[in-house]
Amino acid sequence: MLACAVVVATPVSTPANPEAAVPADEPATAHPTTDVAAREAGESLPDNGSARVRTVRWAILAMALGGFGIGTTEFVSMGLLPNIAGALDVTEPTAGSVISAYALGVVVGAPLIAALTARMSRRTLLIGLMVAFTVGNAATVLAPTFGLLIAARFIAGLPHGAYFGVAALVAAHLAGPRRRAKAVGQVMLGLAVANVAGVPMAAWLGEHFGWRSAFLVVVVVGALTIAALARSLPTLQDMPATNPMTELGALRRPQVWFTLLIGTVGFGGMFAFYTYLNTTLTSLAGLPVGLVPVALMLFGLGMVVGNIVGGMAADRSVSVSILVGLLCLAAVLLLFALFVQFIWIALALTFLIGVGGTSMIPALQTRLMDVADDAQTLAAALNHSALNIANAAGAWLGGVVIAAGYGYRAPSALGAVLAVAGVAVLIVALWTQRRTRRPAGQPTSGGVATVLDI
Repeated sequence: MLACAVVVATPVSTPANPEAAVPADEPATAHPTTDVAAREAGESLPDNGSARVRTVRWAILAMALGGFGIGTTEFVSMGLLPNIAGALDVTEPTAGSVISAYALGVVVGAPLIAALTARMSRRTLLIGLMVAFTVGNAATVLAPTFGLLIAARFIAGLPHGAYFGVAALVAAHLAGPRRRAKAVGQVMLGLAVANVAGVPMAAWLGEHFGWRSAFLVVVVVGALTIAALARSLPTLQDMPATNPMTELGALRRPQVWFTLLIGTVGFGGMFAFYTYLNTTLTSLAGLPVGLVPVALMLFGLGMVVGNIVGGMAADRSVSVSILVGLLCLAAVLLLFALFVQFIWIALALTFLIGVGGTSMIPALQTRLMDVADDAQTLAAALNHSALNIANAAGAWLGGVVIAAGYGYRAPSALGAVLAVAGVAVLIVALWTQRRTRRPAGQPTSGGVATVLDI
């Protein structure tokens, strides 16, 4: 299955004409950073070449640090629900509302903030979003009652989607058109690294020093990110501002909805698997409870690899990167359902599911920026609303098949079906897009290769 990662990263042959190297699903006019914009980006970057590279790297690292904090706060709640329930004298199912409140904040905040702040400087907006995120987590630490804790988690979730959306646009703008998806993947890497290091560390602190200490770590990371963004981000005055009505125009574009649906369906499959991974490995594979964190860490490492490989692949072809990622995800999820009883195979497949799932994130984020035209901020932010809907829907559907008596293999098998459904949505989206662009009366030869322009 490692061949999946290799296939995703394999370069596409470059035609002699440089303009022909841009796939049909990535029109040059729709890129957030064209060659002209790349030259204009120099207005806010140092003149010296090496200094310019360092500035871009530090800016991307600062944005990735914010992603690390966001990923930590999003997932650590799941492991600390018993602690939160006990400390605030509520049942564990009731305590689960803190997860739902955060997810609701993400879904609501992403489009709302992206539209209302369209005229703001991207630099000011990124710093402001991280301030709001840090305040929300500080309120989480200080919340004296369960009701106030729910409100604090909702507030902490509001900046989530908008932060990643704006950070993706800024990273793509700074990196230039030929490295934009790789830069987007590097920003998203913070989210993946959080699953390897941030969540286990915060969970350990929560277990030993009380659940509030876990969120105190997030507050510290947020404060460091604010300082890092203020220090490293260039002025970004050359990034064009829009307005709320222009941003809302993204909702009138069918390709935006198609891309969001691909993410929702495809990632729903991954989350159906991940939600029940703990019980699946302990009950079917015989993994000792004490080694469950190792399995979760393997999944997190897979996410790190997937972001890196997916970013490089998407710079070569966005469509192929999404297609191969979905097919690989479907394959490894099905293999997990078939061979989960063999512990070493199950652990290896857990890693590969992390690779396959997250390899699509840079490509989906980049495709949204392409098809949104002049409404890129809203479209990029909506990607994370879609992923949180996928999280909730995948967990719910996985629970449905388990409750129906199909056992703990079923969520992975269901996940494979959802990944294949994502492929179907992608093909329909590309076929529709190709028909829209084709001049009247010009015939098409058909076929998947034609649709993908490969």
